[in-house]
Amino acid sequence: MGAPQDKLSGKGVVVTGAGRGIGRALALKAAAEGARVVVNDLDADNAAAVAAEIGGTAHPGDAASADGVVALVDAATETLGRIDVFFANAGIDGAGGVDSLQTPDDVWDRIVDVNVMAHVRAARTIVPRWLEDGQGGRFVVTASAAGLLTMIGSAPYSVTKHAAVGFAEWLSVTYGARGIDVHAICPQGVRTKMLEDAGPLQELLSRDSALEPEEVADAAVAAIEEGRFLVLPHPEVAGYYAARAADTDRWLGGMRRLQQKVDEAGGLA
Repeated sequence: MGAPQDKLSGKGVVVTGAGRGIGRALALKAAAEGARVVVNDLDADNAAAVAAEIGGTAHPGDAASADGVVALVDAATETLGRIDVFFANAGIDGAGGVDSLQTPDDVWDRIVDVNVMAHVRAARTIVPRWLEDGQGGRFVVTASAAGLLTMIGSAPYSVTKHAAVGFAEWLSVTYGARGIDVHAICPQGVRTKMLEDAGPLQELLSRDSALEPEEVADAAVAAIEEGRFLVLPHPEVAGYYAARAADTDRWLGGMRRLQQKVDEAGGLA
C-alpha cells in the first residue's frame, strides 16, 4: 500500500446526525482536514452550533425520510457546488424496554428507516449524480461492530446494523469500479449518549475500551486516505470478525455465554 493521500482537503462534505457524538466528530475532523462541511441533524440548534464551530453550514432536517434526503442533497449541492463525500452517519437504537423480541412494529419501522433506509435513500439520490458528472464520489456509512459480530440486547439495532454493512458492501461491489468509493465505520463502544443509555451493556461494549468520538473520526479519515472499506476504530474487531467467519458455531456459543452473563447481571432479552 502506498503512502496515504489527502482525500478531504477542499472537498464538499455532508455529515448527517452531526449535531453530537460521532457525527459531530466527523464534521470537526473533515473541517480540520480542509473540507467545506454541511452539518445535518434533526436538532436544528445542535446543527447550527456545530456549523458555527467549524465554519460550515447547517442544513437541519430528517435525513432518513425520502423527501428529507432529497432536500438535504439539493440544499447541500447548492451550498457546496458539489457534494464529494457523504457521511451517512445518523443512527438510533431506540428499542427500549427489556424484551427486545417484543419490540413493536412501529419501533422496528423507525429504526429500519434511520439505520438502513436513510443510507439507501441517500445513495439512491446522490450516486446517480456522481455517475452523471463522471467525477465519482465517496459514501461513508456509520454502522457498528454489531453489524459484523451481532449485538447482545437490541434485536432491531443488531439486525439493522448488519443491513447497513450489507448495503455498504453491495454499493462498493456494484459501483466501486465506476468511481464510487464506499466505507463502513464499525466501532464497538464509543463515549456517546447511546453508550450512556446502554444500561447493563455498557461494560460489555467497553470491554476493549470505550473510545472518544474523535478517535472514531480519526480512524475514518485514515481508512479513507488508505482506501480501506472497513473502518475498525477498535482493531480487536478484525480478529473477532475472522473468528466468527472461521467457526460460526463456536462464535455463537461464546455469544450465548455473554448473554447469560448479561442475564445474570440484570438482563436484557
